[in-house]
Order: sequence, then C-alpha cells, then structure tokens
Amino acid sequence: MATDSLLVEAGLPAGLSATPTEDRLARRFADFTTLGDALDYAAIGTRGLNFHDARGALTRPYPFAEMRRDALAMAHRLVASGIKPGDRVALVAETGAEFAALFFGVVYAGAWPVPLPLPTSFGGAQSYIDQLAVQLSSCDPKLLIFPREIGAMCAEAARLQGVEGIDWASFAERPAGVTDLPRAAADDVAYLQYSSGSTRFPHGVVITHRALLNNLAAHSHGMQLIGSDRCVSWLPWYHDMGLVGCFLSPVANQVSTDYLKTEDFARRPLAWLDMISRNEGTSISYSPTFGYDICARRISSQTRACDRFDLARWRLAGNGADMIRPDVMQAFVDAFTECGFQASAFLPSYGLAEATLAVSIMPPGEGIRVELVEETQLSGADQRRDRPQRYRAIVNCGKPVRDMEIQIREEDGTPLPERAIGKIWCRGPSVMAGYFRDADATAACMARGWLDTGDMGYLSDGYIYVVGRTKDMIIVNGRNHWPQDIEWAVEQLPGFKAGDIAAFAITTPGGEETPAVLVQCRSSDEAERVRLRDEIRERVRSVTGMNCVIELIPPRTLPRTSSGKLSRAKARNLYLAGEIKPYAIAA
Repeated sequence: MATDSLLVEAGLPAGLSATPTEDRLARRFADFTTLGDALDYAAIGTRGLNFHDARGALTRPYPFAEMRRDALAMAHRLVASGIKPGDRVALVAETGAEFAALFFGVVYAGAWPVPLPLPTSFGGAQSYIDQLAVQLSSCDPKLLIFPREIGAMCAEAARLQGVEGIDWASFAERPAGVTDLPRAAADDVAYLQYSSGSTRFPHGVVITHRALLNNLAAHSHGMQLIGSDRCVSWLPWYHDMGLVGCFLSPVANQVSTDYLKTEDFARRPLAWLDMISRNEGTSISYSPTFGYDICARRISSQTRACDRFDLARWRLAGNGADMIRPDVMQAFVDAFTECGFQASAFLPSYGLAEATLAVSIMPPGEGIRVELVEETQLSGADQRRDRPQRYRAIVNCGKPVRDMEIQIREEDGTPLPERAIGKIWCRGPSVMAGYFRDADATAACMARGWLDTGDMGYLSDGYIYVVGRTKDMIIVNGRNHWPQDIEWAVEQLPGFKAGDIAAFAITTPGGEETPAVLVQCRSSDEAERVRLRDEIRERVRSVTGMNCVIELIPPRTLPRTSSGKLSRAKARNLYLAGEIKPYAIAA
C-alpha cells in the first residue's frame, strides 16, 4: 500500500499506515475447522482490514490481531448478556471495525450472527422499519445491535418484534464476563444470511462452518491467490458477495483489504479506482456490472483518466451478483485502457447465498468470453420463417469451483446434454444446510444434496453460461421472453441507461398475459413523453412481436434490492398496488 510520504500527500495523519500486503506468515487457503480458527491464525500475522473515508483516505487500519482481541471481548459481553450457543444475534451490517468485531464476537460466543441491511434511499424510514421487522421475525434473534446513527429506526423495528435493541457503542460499554467460551465444531452453524431480495417473505440461509470454509478455500484456489494480492471493496456486508467474498474470505485466506463504504461509493464511485491505483501490490476487486457502468460513465470525454488512475496492477476485476453485460464491460475497457487496465483481468463468476457464495469462477487471465445465442433457443419456440434471427450475448461465467458439481436439468429434473438450456442445479459441500425454520421452502429447492438455483443456463466444454432467473421469465402464449432482452433493447435508445427499465408480466383487464415495461423518464415535456413512449413501444414490439404496456415513470422510482440490483418483483408489486405512479400521457 502507500508509503508514509504518499499518505501525507493524500492528507492523512502522519504515521497512520495501512496493514501490509505482504506477510511472513505462511498463507493457508481457508483450511480451518471453524471461522474462529481462521481468525486465530490470521491474527498471528500482520495483515488486516483498512477502512477509508468517502475520498478514499485511510481512517482506521484494523490488524487481524486487534480485531481478534475486540471480538473476544465482544464474545464475553454477549455471554454475560445471556447469549447461548445457537442463539441468533442480528447485526446491522455497516462496513466498519465495530461490525467486524461483533460478527466474530458472536461466532466466538457460539451464537449465529445475522447481518441485516442498512437503509436505502428508496421507501423512507417506515419502509426500512418494516423490512427489519420482517427479517427479525424470521430469524427470531435475542439481540439486535445497530449503529447509533440509525438507532431510532432500528429500535422501533426491535420494539415491534419484542427484541432487545441496543446500539453498538452502548453494547461495547457492557461488562465482559470471564466465562470460558464454547468451542464450535465444523458442522455447527456459522451464520444466517438473507439474500438481497429477502424482504416480504425472507428466507434465512443456514451456513455451517464446514460449508463456509469449503467455499472460501474453493474461492481462493479459483482466484489463484498470490502473495502480492490485496483486496479493495465497496460491496455491502449484508450481501453475500460483500460479506463472504470481501470480508470473511480475506480473514480465512489472510488478505489485507481496503474498504470504501457502499454509500460513499454511490456518491463518489471513482474513489474506488483511486484506492486501486494507490495499491503497490496486485489488486483483487469485485463489482456487479452496474459498478463498472457507473465508473465508465463518470469519466467524461474531456477527462484524461490516465492522469488520475493507474490500474495496471489490477490483477482480478471480478464480475458477479447480477447479469454480466458485455457491452458495459467493453465500455469500461474503452474508458480505462489508457490507465493500464487489461481486459483479461475481468473474472466473471456465478454464485448465490444458498451455495455460500461461489458456484463457478472463470480461470484467471481468460477474461470475458461471450457466445451469441439465437432468440428461439432462449424462448423455447420454433424459429418463424417470417421473423429475422436475433441473438443475445451470453457471458461465460467460468468453471465450477473446487468440489462443486453443476447440472442442467429439464423442469421435471431430467439432466440435459451440453448446450441445452435448462434449470441450473449444483451440489457440493458448501451448499446450505437449508432455510431457517422453513422445511417446505428447503424441500422445494433441494433434493438429495442438489440445489435448484432458480437460474437458467447451459454448460459448454465445462463452462457455465447463465441466461437469467426462472422467476423473472415472462411467458406469453407459450413463448418465453427474458426481461433482460426487453430492458436492453430499450436501453439502446438515446437518453436511457441500465437501471432505467423494468420489464415483467401482468394480466390485462381482458385476462391476457402481456409484458409491462416501466421506464424512468427525465423529460417534463408532454410531447416528448408521447414520442418516447411510442418509440419504446416500437422497440419492444420488435423484440417480443407484441403490443406491450409501456409506462413512463419519474426518475429514481424503480426499487432496488439491498445490494443495489433492480428488483423486478418489487417493481411489479408496487405497480399493481398503485404505489408507482406513471405519468399521465394521452393515448
């Protein structure tokens, strides 16, 4: 990382140094029995976590040794507060030393940490209180611990569920007992994870120590970690890619990591690239597609990116958590090639919370590989002679990680051959134990050790290609339409970008199923809105062959999941409930 002189130039206090990238401690690739054992080992070395402000300036180096001392103190406070093995402790997952110590404190106490999201800009205070209350009801915790800054909302959610709520500054003042801490076993539960879409009907994913460490080892082997690697992340710790990939993995694989808070990234996304540029080692950093998109858009044609950024040592630029857009990745390459960024650094991957995290990873150095798949293969329909052929670019998401198997199956469970599109199933030691207190939901997606991921895709030469989410598919007159195809078509029109459009199926007053397309519109001119609606209607008709319901809505209206992804399901529910108000446009 930066030397003291560079830190001073960046406006940091003299003597404040980040934890080192290199360490004499021999690296172990998550080959531990429990997560607590992993931190015990990492604490012997000098690496650790490093927290930065909105401009990317270092504010808190946090060596693993210090984190372990704090976590043990928190564990004793938890035990003194009556927490027992198997109890759930809900933690609002703000990126910082406090959450890190509390998470491992709960683990050392033998209880289950349950990371919960921070508020988002959509929906306001009551929406956040309702979301927390539902998740608290699901996980049934003994405690909810939260940042003081959002204490009123968190305390209200706790009150509604009869849960004790306390801010972490107050909890840190509680007396710590001297009782011996319990010893966890590999098959004990390590934590409970809610997926980013867990809102109205949340499913808590139960992950054991054995499953977690198996996936973390597979992750590090898949990335082929080297001694000079350093992680840089802005991903939220209440999402599996941020929690598992960029918080727990650095501990279990002893990697120093630099953090920018998610909300700071949203305000100043290029601070992420500044932090990567200052890394003197080799960088590993992950982002969903929209993170790369935001950065490419922020670099104007007048800006010489090479004057500000040095991305030549960005070894692995991970892509995951949403559908990977090859056009966005190409735009990022175009914007930052002059800064030394190599397209071969892209590392597409595929995963989900129910598999702990990683299911597949592209071998490093292969970059993004795309196959063009004809529309009728995606829809399952016969090619019409009067319709021109259209293709969608499907991104290769790599090979199964170590110990993971992938099968593509028919709806009835029959395995399909290579290059046949079907439901993606996976099996391996890191697949979840099940959904917490929900045997029916568990049985609905698991069978004889295999997990139905809910995604569609195909295998080719050992690589997995992900097509989309089964539940998002729009089926009209027996023909399948992927919402991504409709959304991408609209995005090609001037004035729209990724995240402006949501497509889903509705039932018309006449009882027919049809796609509805909500489009965020920035124009206040009535005539321009009419023109845009008609242009969008023609574009969507060219994709679907149907007249669809097109609604123009105000900017910043479409809802997001806690990880920042578009939530089509929530958009549909809000639209049907009348809570999304389209602009009134003459027919």
